[in-house]
Amino acid sequence: MHSPLSPGRHSPAPGPAAPGLRLPARDLRLSPHTGWGRGHWEAVADHWLLHLRRYASPDRALFDIPGRTSGSGARSDGLEGFARSMLLAAHRIAGGDDPHDLAGWYAEGVTAGVAGAWPRADPCRTPMVGSGQPTVEAANLALALRAGRGRIWDLLDAATRERLVDWLGHHARLPVWPNNWQLFPAACEAFLSSVGADVTGCRGAEGVAVIEGYHLGDGWYRDGPGRNFDHYLGWAIHPFLGAWYAERGTPDELRAWRERLRSFVADYARTFAPDGRMLHQGRSLTYRTASLAALWLAESEGVSPLAPGETRRIASGLLRYFVTRGVGVDRPVSLGWGAADHLPLTQPYSGPGSPYFAAMGFAGLGLPEDHPVWTAVEPAPDEASFTHPLPAAGWLLHGAGDGVVRLVNHGSDHASDAWNPGGGDPDDPHYAKFGYSTHTAPGTGAAFDDAVDGHLALLRDGRASRRGPILGHLVDGDLAASWHVPTRDGTPWDARVVTASVVDAGHEVRCHWVTARGTFGVREGGHAVAGDDVTAGDGAVRAADGLVSAVAPLHGWTRAGTVRQDGDSALGPEAAAPYLTGEVVGGGVFVADHQLGFAPTAPATATVTGTVVTVAFPSGRTRTVDLAALFDLPATA
Repeated sequence: MHSPLSPGRHSPAPGPAAPGLRLPARDLRLSPHTGWGRGHWEAVADHWLLHLRRYASPDRALFDIPGRTSGSGARSDGLEGFARSMLLAAHRIAGGDDPHDLAGWYAEGVTAGVAGAWPRADPCRTPMVGSGQPTVEAANLALALRAGRGRIWDLLDAATRERLVDWLGHHARLPVWPNNWQLFPAACEAFLSSVGADVTGCRGAEGVAVIEGYHLGDGWYRDGPGRNFDHYLGWAIHPFLGAWYAERGTPDELRAWRERLRSFVADYARTFAPDGRMLHQGRSLTYRTASLAALWLAESEGVSPLAPGETRRIASGLLRYFVTRGVGVDRPVSLGWGAADHLPLTQPYSGPGSPYFAAMGFAGLGLPEDHPVWTAVEPAPDEASFTHPLPAAGWLLHGAGDGVVRLVNHGSDHASDAWNPGGGDPDDPHYAKFGYSTHTAPGTGAAFDDAVDGHLALLRDGRASRRGPILGHLVDGDLAASWHVPTRDGTPWDARVVTASVVDAGHEVRCHWVTARGTFGVREGGHAVAGDDVTAGDGAVRAADGLVSAVAPLHGWTRAGTVRQDGDSALGPEAAAPYLTGEVVGGGVFVADHQLGFAPTAPATATVTGTVVTVAFPSGRTRTVDLAALFDLPATA
């Protein structure tokens, strides 16, 4: 039975309307900080799943969800919506309760899908012919079949099982891109092995070996051969590695991966704010709650370094944050951050069904109701000031006890290692910035083209340079540093920038050593804040909730200002960022104190002698750094 979707058609298929989202009463005894418990998670999952049924094809194999069609086309998007929502359904019913016959509903869709409704992926090669996206959805379906603990598989007849094995087997044997995609054939093979299917010729072991070659220590992996660090570590690499090692790995391999997962979660949990908000950094941010996957996985594997109530507090805080913003309440889960779409947040592969990968963050429903993660009382969050270095990623996390987690980024760029003269710039606003946080988002669209917020730009002929590839980094306690060659339109400029960030109690003092041939303007931007009402003054901007972003000149800068970025933020209609400007002739050092928080304090001070900078913080702490001694570089650009 074949049911393709018509390209460009986004009118909903007829079907029953889901009731409005109805949440249980808050449970402040068990969850004194979020008020949310398992019942809230079940209510949200049910609402999302029942709402989606109105967009299902008559045979239930594909979804025609309203929204922009991805680069893979409408039929692939239809499969994506089915596969990712089935993953949500599998987590929902894994605990035993299935009041809406989710297992039966999705078993019918699988039956029609493998009978001809679902597309098959093409091999991933350059140049690409066709689409590889169905391989991703095959892996999601394999994960869903495993997570459902047989509830869906057991309803399939012998002929359907045979067709499903053949369809998954096709994707288990395809060549794929050299990043997290290596684990998608592996996930298919792992499931096939679990049901006794022939896995001859499958590529799982080869793909897992590629990913393990990207391991940098303590559970931190590069997502591919470049400087790619983002939420994919938590919502793709570790979950799919876990599925592989559970079915195809040796006991020693499984044990080693679990140790890595534990180490990773100990670090990764620090990226969430006390109220659960996630770090707004990296691609595919419309997956939202998928960022919780590694936390739930560590609980299910019995290796979590967190107290069970802490895992639930973080997770419930994040889900509550998005539901409060209207995500999935009155319309499908959007291609944005709140209830509405914000397409500059997306990538060409993002389609209307993509956000339902949020299902990975509902994996906790697969744990029984009496598991400690559901029965333990939420502990109070630790809101003290902290600094947490992550050397492998070139990151430095820090907080000031005000509920905001800040990330200093000197290691992740998601950019090509080679320049492309005359071509496009390889960087991305969700990787190229020096700073990210749980309460801000980088400027997108025109704001990114202007290159102000979170950025050090050289200015020439009305154009601002881009950061381009990071060419080296180091992290040492409260200091993180990197160097890069400014670029624009794929062409490197005659300059070099060495940057060191020193942090303390919410202050990030950013020190730049710029060497250049000729004269350039220089501009330093702070965090952009966004919301319904953003005000701006000299060197500082303020959101309606009181969040302030400020940049204070400590050395080299001559003027302060602010820039409006209205319409260019995923966090709200109004946005603005502070900045400083100056000039460099041949070379110079520029130092500024960046603050982001609800109660900014007096700025730090800095003393500069040549390339040696001594920073003194209001707390009394000091740190001296010689920018010329951080990396093995020539004295001139």
